[in-house]
Amino acid sequence: MENDKDKQEKNTSPDKKGMFNMQKKPKFSFYWIYGILAVVFIALQFFNSNSLKEEDKTIGWSQLSKMFIKNDIEKIVIVNKEAAEIYIKNESIAKDTTYKNIKPEGFSSTFKGKTFYIYKFITLDGFQKDITELQNKIIANDTIGKTEAEKQLIINRDPVPIAPENRRDWGSEIFGFIWPFLILILIWFVFMRMMGKGSGGGQIFNIGKSKAQLFDKDTSVSINFHDVAGLEEAKTEIIEIVDFLKNPTKYTELGGKIPKGALLVGPPGTGKTLLAKAVAGEAKVPFFSISGSDFVEMFVGVGASRVRDLFKQAKEKAPCIIFIDEIDAIGRARGKNAMTGGNDERENTLNQLLTEMDGFATNAGVIILAATNRADILDKALMRAGRFDRQIYVELPDLEERKAIFVVHMRNLKNDTSLNVEFLAKQTPGFSGADIANVCNESALIAARKGKKVIEKQDFLDAIDRIVGGLEKRNKIISLDEKKVIAFHEAGHASISWLLEHAHPLVKVTIVPRGKALGAAWYLPEERQITTSEQMLDEITAALGGRAAEQVTFGKISTGALNDLEKVTKQAYAMVVYFGLNEKIGNISYYDSSGQQEYSFSKPYSEKTAELIDQEIHFLVETAYQRAIKLLEENKDKLNSLATVLIEKEVIFREDLENIFGKRPFEKDREVDLMFEGYNNNNTNITINTELPASLPELNPKNSPDLS
Repeated sequence: MENDKDKQEKNTSPDKKGMFNMQKKPKFSFYWIYGILAVVFIALQFFNSNSLKEEDKTIGWSQLSKMFIKNDIEKIVIVNKEAAEIYIKNESIAKDTTYKNIKPEGFSSTFKGKTFYIYKFITLDGFQKDITELQNKIIANDTIGKTEAEKQLIINRDPVPIAPENRRDWGSEIFGFIWPFLILILIWFVFMRMMGKGSGGGQIFNIGKSKAQLFDKDTSVSINFHDVAGLEEAKTEIIEIVDFLKNPTKYTELGGKIPKGALLVGPPGTGKTLLAKAVAGEAKVPFFSISGSDFVEMFVGVGASRVRDLFKQAKEKAPCIIFIDEIDAIGRARGKNAMTGGNDERENTLNQLLTEMDGFATNAGVIILAATNRADILDKALMRAGRFDRQIYVELPDLEERKAIFVVHMRNLKNDTSLNVEFLAKQTPGFSGADIANVCNESALIAARKGKKVIEKQDFLDAIDRIVGGLEKRNKIISLDEKKVIAFHEAGHASISWLLEHAHPLVKVTIVPRGKALGAAWYLPEERQITTSEQMLDEITAALGGRAAEQVTFGKISTGALNDLEKVTKQAYAMVVYFGLNEKIGNISYYDSSGQQEYSFSKPYSEKTAELIDQEIHFLVETAYQRAIKLLEENKDKLNSLATVLIEKEVIFREDLENIFGKRPFEKDREVDLMFEGYNNNNTNITINTELPASLPELNPKNSPDLS
């Protein structure tokens, strides 16, 4: 065992940094304050000695009369004209053992150490009158049979002294005075604990402390770059920053400086936060993680204080990395919202962040990573070089990247050995990494629901169906007339998309309700980076095919095309106003990438131009609608045949359209044919990604049907 000397040498021996490792002093805790308040409360109660205690000391008039008769009373003290303290003589206590049961009250009166009883009277005058009459009776009884001399001695005997005394209950008064303040302080502590919860223990004095979560060697992150698939370009940029932290001399020898910040920009679910987690797992340096909303509080100055505290901690642990997720919560462009005042707390927080990132003071060894999906609204001062030197765009994954993401998320799944990952990747265009993760998880749930031991290809296809279109509602009550309208509506979409060259290749059509949609058509969108006006016009025409089919077949239209009309209107507006694809408007774009128009009450064009825009949008949409009607009238018999098959089977595939319309003569369909070779109508659940249906807004208490 170690002796005291060894322990002392161990506590005072220098550590690796040359500092003496002294014994740690106990840290301050707010529970000490709670304990002190409790002690003060107990002390006040203990010194609350002036209060009249009843217990076994309260006596009645008969007992008081006996004490007078036996001449045992030394003195009576009238306390605050409320009650009388009856003090007993010491010689009477020695003679009568009943008086010994009363404990002396050391702090109760001026007669310290004396034994007393308490008699409570109704009125002071009545009590004094009763005492006088009682003493007169005692004197009269004592004089019976006595000589004149003895009578005179008895009459001249001193009566029991009665002294009034005013006492103040200092303990109760003080406690009654501070009790409301104690309640207010307690409520304040609870309120501040709730407001500052998670910040340095959630105490009132730590509300301005940073809420950043620190990951270091003691709390390492298990995710690394091998867990991040499909972001090769983004990883290349990030790996260089991590390598700089590990091997700084490799770059400083050439005169290079470490980048101060990198901004991850991309749509939701593309892996920005996952990439930051991988950096935390790979860098092997302290990593501070915090959300932009953690800086925002209802109290003025708290956000700026937390920014200062965050960078203070980071400087102490440099080299390190700070990751701010959803930085647009505090990084929005300043002065764009006229509704806020000049002392906007969010702007103060942003100003402090700008100063800390590249201000007068140096932040050597501190790298800032941030993520957002709204880079267009960020302040220009935040985006400049010297603060965020690099902007890394994390886009939606392409085919090869989706294959890699599927491989990562399928590692822990029990899959069928015949499952083709490339097949799944081709069926999920436009899916983000989060969507693919959801597909893998949903497929496992579907397989488990069916009691399978492994996850098969069909389970993945059903999962894609479930995520894109929603849950099937086969028990939804639909009349025969409505079912016929839905069938012709969806057959119109399928027919137009089959007949137009630039429309997306059709994969599946169903009239089984899913989500809010009463029917849906699944397509395989072409993965392209730019779109021509011909392609957009074909897509608009195909979207209007459902309403056109209703017009051609029934001679009237329904509310089922709401989702189609919303999509078509937005697409036509984008063609005219944003993309410059209209001859009359010309090569002009009114798109604002800075987001300043969001707070503007005026349009960037005149009223005359606005009228022209409305006319061109109307002309474009109506031209596409008439084009759809013309195509369907030319192929009305095929439309009727397709709708009949759809009513019978409820779900049809591209093979059914080939049997009716023949093969499409367009080159891009050959790849689709190869992809679905070997699948026929018996596989009633094979589905591919769809652009429709979208969620339906509530027009009135009863939603209009969506026949997208």
